Amino acid sequence: MDPARLELPLIHEWLSTDAYWAIGRSEEKVHRSVEGSLCFGVYSPDGEQVGFARAVTDLATFAWLCDVYVSRPARGLGLGTWLAQFATETLFGMGVTRILLATGDAHTVYAKVGFNPLLAPERWMEIDNRPGGLPHPPPRG
Repeated sequence: MDPARLELPLIHEWLSTDAYWAIGRSEEKVHRSVEGSLCFGVYSPDGEQVGFARAVTDLATFAWLCDVYVSRPARGLGLGTWLAQFATETLFGMGVTRILLATGDAHTVYAKVGFNPLLAPERWMEIDNRPGGLPHPPPRG
């Protein structure tokens, strides 16, 4: 979890060109998101970074695990599951009691780590201002 080991240009390339949830994300936005998060890297035996994840967290009660990415050549080795497990165990070790994530295609990977669908999705709300996000009415006021 040494931030100095993170290869930010590589992480930006992965996220902005190959991660469906972050296509087109700017380099500046990737840098800011890394600076404001608890980050995890996965490295090959020769020291090359092959995976990344970050947690947006208060380090006490809640975390959102996001931007979990394993490079294409390193996929199929169980690294995504290992990375999610390591991040989750690290957060629980800090005392965090709730961890959320969102995925469009890796439900089975995260289920192996213990993630389940929301028990009460009707309690959750969002504002999504991303291009193509769900439209929402302006606040009343």
